[in-house]
Amino acid sequence: MTLNNDASVADIKRLNFLDRFLTLWIFSAMTIGIAIGYNFPSFVHVINSYSKGTTNIPLAIGLILMMYPPLTKVNFSQIPRVFKNPKLVLLSFLITWIVGPLLMCLLSVFFLHDTPDYMTGLIIIGLAPCIAMVIVWNEMAEGNRELVAGLVGINSLIQVFFFSLYAYFYLEIILPLFGIKGLSINITIVEIAKTIGFYLGIPFVAAIASRYLLIKIKGEEWFVKKFIPVVSPVTLIALLFTIVIMFSLKGGMIVSIPMDVLKIALPLVIYFAVMFLLMFYVSKHAGANYSDNIALSFTASGNNFELAIAVSIGVFGINSGQAFAGVIGPLVEVPALILLVKLAYFFRKKYYRLPDN
Repeated sequence: MTLNNDASVADIKRLNFLDRFLTLWIFSAMTIGIAIGYNFPSFVHVINSYSKGTTNIPLAIGLILMMYPPLTKVNFSQIPRVFKNPKLVLLSFLITWIVGPLLMCLLSVFFLHDTPDYMTGLIIIGLAPCIAMVIVWNEMAEGNRELVAGLVGINSLIQVFFFSLYAYFYLEIILPLFGIKGLSINITIVEIAKTIGFYLGIPFVAAIASRYLLIKIKGEEWFVKKFIPVVSPVTLIALLFTIVIMFSLKGGMIVSIPMDVLKIALPLVIYFAVMFLLMFYVSKHAGANYSDNIALSFTASGNNFELAIAVSIGVFGINSGQAFAGVIGPLVEVPALILLVKLAYFFRKKYYRLPDN
């Protein structure tokens, strides 16, 4: 978003007003979710009953609705232009796919070597960068929508074709180097493709179709000034809904074994912070402007918890320590990355001048 007209200035002011209370709303949603899960187990049973395989339908609906509005704002025809800077794309690839999984593996071994189930669950989380929530965090921090959409597309394809190999490499080859018995995961490309297609494909297709059809029928000015303002609040509503559902599903467990939650949360918080800061300063040194930098930084710092949870449940079972670690992941990610959104704005004031260039 640039400050080149009065409407854009107004949008910035509105976003800043909302941001002042966003953290409060997020933590309120988390508290409500935990309270519901702990005090009303029958509600959790009802929510869990609306599941198909490893997919919880209410949670999936929240995630899809949350991603749709930001994607409608993406000018998909401009995506190829963002790859004219191959240096930034290469940096993103190296940090996201080489540094990230290795860092998560090292943190998991250091903090969780005495609880192999949790350790394995965190390693699985680190094998795939985020393809869903990163779009929301990027939107909140006013990052480059086209760039993040392009990076998400590339990361999705890489996950489809190489996740199984990555899992084998880290769990069968790297772990034994630390004196830990290797563990293979039997997960197919088709299963990964289904997960990615469901969580990312639906909002992507819906966004492309609505953008193309509505602009063709009503015109671009109507689409930007009328349609976008109407659907934009859906992101925040869906985000809060998703958080309540997510926390309610594990509210009882979170309350009953809080130390395990903290034990899993610590390496995750370190991971989010290190990846964001590393990508931010490397990108800034490489000459990236603010919006590009933020897109790269959030792409590097987030993880595909949906895939990690699906893999952990499918391989180890829904009640396994690996699945529990997978569920704790997004619970930690939400408040952690909300704070990183605020940090992004602080960095913009410190390192960049408006308008963004």
